[in-house]
Amino acid sequence: MSGWNYSIFWKEAKNQFKTELNEQEFTMWFNMEYHSSSESSIILSVPSSFYRDQIKQRYQSKIENKLQELSGQPLNIEFIVKPRVKEEMQDQERAGDSETPYAAAPVLAENRITYPARQAIREKTTEKQNHPMLRADYTFNHFVVGENSSFAYNAAMAISKNPGISYNPCLIYGGVGLGKTHLIQAVGNYIHAVSDKKIIYTTAENFTNEFIQALQDKTTKDFKNKYRSADILLIDDIHFLQKKVETQEELFHTFNALYDANKQMIFTCDRPLSEIKNMSERLCSRFERGLNVDLQPPSYETRCAILNKKAEHKSVSIPQEVIELIALNIASNVRDLEACLTKLIAYSELVNKSVTLDVARQQLRDTFNSPKDISISIEMIQKVVSNYFNISYQDMKGKKRTRAIAFPRQIAMYIAREITEYSTTELGMEFGGRDHTTVMHACQKIDERLKSDSTLEPMLRTLIHKIKEYEK
Repeated sequence: MSGWNYSIFWKEAKNQFKTELNEQEFTMWFNMEYHSSSESSIILSVPSSFYRDQIKQRYQSKIENKLQELSGQPLNIEFIVKPRVKEEMQDQERAGDSETPYAAAPVLAENRITYPARQAIREKTTEKQNHPMLRADYTFNHFVVGENSSFAYNAAMAISKNPGISYNPCLIYGGVGLGKTHLIQAVGNYIHAVSDKKIIYTTAENFTNEFIQALQDKTTKDFKNKYRSADILLIDDIHFLQKKVETQEELFHTFNALYDANKQMIFTCDRPLSEIKNMSERLCSRFERGLNVDLQPPSYETRCAILNKKAEHKSVSIPQEVIELIALNIASNVRDLEACLTKLIAYSELVNKSVTLDVARQQLRDTFNSPKDISISIEMIQKVVSNYFNISYQDMKGKKRTRAIAFPRQIAMYIAREITEYSTTELGMEFGGRDHTTVMHACQKIDERLKSDSTLEPMLRTLIHKIKEYEK
């Protein structure tokens, strides 16, 4: 053991997170224990590899930033997997019953989360390091193909085998969480594994931000060289480019340079091109030059297959009746299915209980009882909220920013984001042509207020009930 001890910083960081996060979130995800320190790292023990992976994705950067604030120096977080002993087993051992501790403790033979060494071997498909811009788990092997996605999947596979030749460019469009990002990154991962081609993956938002920064720093030549030297260019969420005239112009010229050089381009969008507003016609014509394919919500059978596949990938066995329960209640998209599964796995891991049908119903009741309803219009939400706060409907879309109007407008945006499938860009347009960041800010403000204002949640429930009853 080294002579470094940063336990005091971890203790204080944990205390601060306890005040910043809601109780349920803190209890679920900050079940970490200080293990040891090195000169520049704090090692925390976690109960499983699944738990470690979730913490890395959700909180690692936040924790490291907090530790730097407290210690005045950069401290990295590292993890050691140290399964927690069941309390039932500990009780047996304290009682001196050392002969049958495992028989007495309800070991979850079917539902325990394990990460055996063979899992790592199975996932390692190539000696080449993972591409830094791509998620390693976004591969064709991990994509469940159904009737809703077979066309897009086969097109992506064809592109992977003949980049720049088959279907160039390709645009994959569909609603949130249907697998667009998974598919285009699967193309990138496949090509990366079998060739040395230069692959660039980015979102339209990051592309825009980089371009703005390049203009400010007068480094547009470097920006152009970066993207126009790509062999494979993958850009997510091109609907973000609406109204961004200069960025559209830059992408237009980048597109032409790559197309003329037979370099492969794949884009994703949350809607068909015909529904995108404020996008230059000549750029849209470039997107339409190749193959446009859509992803539809998965069928019940496909949803079951997706859940089983994801459970297998996480090395956890979930009863089929639980799989079917989730698939029956969540029909919107793959992301929502995975969120339900992740919550059940986390529950099983943290409290050491089997995932039964009753447990699933209890843990997912809020999710099941609050489905997103595409039949609800933004206008309907605006009218109900306006009536409730006794302001005019026109004020919802107006420019006034007084508290008497701004707060109801934020409430309406928050509810619309919660119970509909509209993107923040679409919502901004429906609220007087505002930017998507305004909607994101409104939702964040309401989220923060929910933590301290006990009257807000009942108010939201009342409004949502009124909205859903509006046309009945």
